Amino acid sequence: MIDKQLLKQSAADFGVELNDMAMDRFELMEQRLSRWNEHTNLTAITEPDEVVIKHFVDSLTVLYAAEIPSGARVADVGCGAGFPGLPLLFARPDLELSFIDSVGKKLNFIRETLKYEGLVGEVINERAETLGQSVDFREEFDIVVSRAVAALNELCEYCLPLVKVGGTFVAMKGADDETALGANAIEKLGGELERVVSVELPNGDKRNLVVIKKISQTPTKYPRRAKKITSKPL
Repeated sequence: MIDKQLLKQSAADFGVELNDMAMDRFELMEQRLSRWNEHTNLTAITEPDEVVIKHFVDSLTVLYAAEIPSGARVADVGCGAGFPGLPLLFARPDLELSFIDSVGKKLNFIRETLKYEGLVGEVINERAETLGQSVDFREEFDIVVSRAVAALNELCEYCLPLVKVGGTFVAMKGADDETALGANAIEKLGGELERVVSVELPNGDKRNLVVIKKISQTPTKYPRRAKKITSKPL
């Protein structure tokens, strides 16, 4: 069982109001995450309060850092077990969420969670750099978010090609400031650094959310293959 008051108050501290249905969905997800984790390695974070803070509240900070229009088409790149995408959808069921990951077993958890929570989302088992060169996905999203562990200059090449001109990419990073590292990639890929929002979670962990505006089309040669992105980052 999750501490609902901890979740509700922590979310409110970041300007996110959770109604009763959202709270019930979070509780059900924590229960399902715990059960699935017994046979599938979804997350190393399993203690209920830690799940609330390090997964749920952390995910909701996206809504504090960026203005997301009603009905926006949102992609969660490298979504893993559904973070930040599922918490965003619980708080904002108006959003059109696409969950993108190359690991199928984690996407199965997302599919089942959406079904049991009574929500609709698109689940895509594919690499982001492949989708970035696809006419169906390239520059089609209003918002792209990622909590992936790649360095910012690499993460931008995976994500910015998916953002439509005028849209926003939110890179969820740790305490270190990676803006200098990502500056060249942001410019080359058609982005512009809008702001970096620094937050502190209830347990004291610090996070930086890098908010990047897409101001021009990404050159067609990007994204490159994954091997090039990692061996010769922008």
